[in-house]
Amino acid sequence: MRIFTYLTVLLWVVALPFVQAQESTSPRIIIESIEGAKPFTSLDVNNGAKNFQFAIVSDRTGGHRPGIFLDGVRKLNLLQPEFVMSVGDLIEGYTTDKAEIDRQWTEFNGFIDELTVPFFYVPGNHDYTNEVLAQEWKERFGKDYYHFEYNDVLFLCLNSEDNVRGAGRGTIDDEQYEYIKQTLEENADVKWTLVFMHQPLWDQEEDPKRWADVEKLLTDREHSVFVGHRHRYVKYERNNGNYYILATTGGGSPLRGPELGEFDHVAWITMTDEGPIIANLALDGIWSDEVFTEETAQLMQPLLQSQAVSVEPLLVQDNTFEAYETELKLTNNSDVPMQIDLTVQANPKLITSFGVLSREISPNSLEVVKLGLQATEPIALDSISPLVLHSTIAYQGDGIPEVSFESTYQLRPEKVAVISPVESAIQLDGSLDEWSAFTYSVAENGYVDSDPFSHQGEGDASFQFDLTYDDEYLYVAAEVTDDQLETTPGKNPFDQDGISVLIDARPENISALETGEGIFREVLYLGISPLEEADSSQLFLANRLPEGTQAATNRTDEGYVAEFAVPISYLNELQSGSWESFRVNVGVRDFDNDGQHQTTLFWKPDWRGEENYVGSGTFRKSVDVAATSEEEEQ
Repeated sequence: MRIFTYLTVLLWVVALPFVQAQESTSPRIIIESIEGAKPFTSLDVNNGAKNFQFAIVSDRTGGHRPGIFLDGVRKLNLLQPEFVMSVGDLIEGYTTDKAEIDRQWTEFNGFIDELTVPFFYVPGNHDYTNEVLAQEWKERFGKDYYHFEYNDVLFLCLNSEDNVRGAGRGTIDDEQYEYIKQTLEENADVKWTLVFMHQPLWDQEEDPKRWADVEKLLTDREHSVFVGHRHRYVKYERNNGNYYILATTGGGSPLRGPELGEFDHVAWITMTDEGPIIANLALDGIWSDEVFTEETAQLMQPLLQSQAVSVEPLLVQDNTFEAYETELKLTNNSDVPMQIDLTVQANPKLITSFGVLSREISPNSLEVVKLGLQATEPIALDSISPLVLHSTIAYQGDGIPEVSFESTYQLRPEKVAVISPVESAIQLDGSLDEWSAFTYSVAENGYVDSDPFSHQGEGDASFQFDLTYDDEYLYVAAEVTDDQLETTPGKNPFDQDGISVLIDARPENISALETGEGIFREVLYLGISPLEEADSSQLFLANRLPEGTQAATNRTDEGYVAEFAVPISYLNELQSGSWESFRVNVGVRDFDNDGQHQTTLFWKPDWRGEENYVGSGTFRKSVDVAATSEEEEQ
């Protein structure tokens, strides 16, 4: 005997897989029987009319911004969709520490507990990036790919991480392909098929295995595909359907606006007999699914891949500033004219050569503009507030989409950091025997991110560090003061006591403008924690670092020592020859009282933060400074 439960709507669930559905006038989910853990919160759908509505949330993590996802959940409760889908990256993951994994899922599911409608889980690379996370997923949610039918629409929830290869390496393997093939055959007569997964497998360099075969199965049926991962919205028309890369619901993003597909949103889907109607509901507005099309993406790609406004860092020779002239390179890599408007915000201690400047840059051309700065009187560098430069860029011409691109740059004079070659060999052993007195010391003079109660001064958390190099390696060493070490093997260094070194080895005109978006891709992240048994394999995501990268830590009575070595060949490769400079930031994370007190202490401003300024932490070879001084004397 089957049991039918009536709430505000009729819900019918098949007790055995593939049982013929009885006729009913009410929409219903038809799903195979799943025992034990389930990859959804409930089947009490918020249904009603023939045309139904549901929502999709996108990436919460990958540099998540606290509060955004929960805000989205609460606004979904106001909108009352019938249910909510996901496309993965729900937790930060990237750890094998089971206690930390449990904490992250407990936190996320706490957000979902506030949702008043069903929620369907789909794994992303952050949720499913190693075997420990994969096993945790299966224990919590049962299946990592599954399907259901609702109101004559097939919902196909896939696992683009089924080979656990990580970002940019998603797959659909044979077993999952056979499941998809069988599911589509058994649901051949549905009016529409909707596919949900994390990575855009149609647009990656690594072989996605059977994805091309999946697309062949979808070609002759009405279908749409929704993914996340890129943190930038793009709509594609391909394979006789619409494919959507969604933006973010709290994941890391520069948030440069809908014109560039960068915004926090939920996708609101109204399902009709003619297909889905998509509205992107942002926390500060509503846009249609044409907000950023493939056509617009192709037009804006040169702008996204290279800086249209390239600003030289203001690197001076001493600690007092009087005058400086820097270059702004205005580059148009497109085939249409580009309008650039520059505005320099007034600064009480600096006089600039212009306040407002407009230029039309011809297609595929470059123009150099000089920006002169004059101090009202000689002034110490550390007393100068950043000079703010704002740019607005728009393409011009018949048939060109009306989009503009805005950027803000903070310019701050900084004494050039010089790196000299090592005089004797460096052994990476967690000791400082080969290092003399450190050049850089960071305590209250650094950039502190902490509440008033967590950071108790220099004895609680501070550090000093230095850099050197030889023909084989770039070396970084740091001595950290930390009066209470809290570490756990397998846990991310930024989630416990640990040190992080960011190295951007790209040419200076590119690295100077890095805002943290390229971390883990173009920027090296060297993160390590001082475990009780030091182990270089504890370098975070060591398999993503240049071959030959090394690290060592050693606990001390006052805290710990950390050493890093990066192959010089890596710097040479990125600079297409003998390296000349690189950009660095060093940060220390301090957790006290079982993690209740948390402090982050940076040498320079966090590249992802509002205080970041152009070229902070740029190092040049000592020969460059000598040559510069010689030229000035001549």
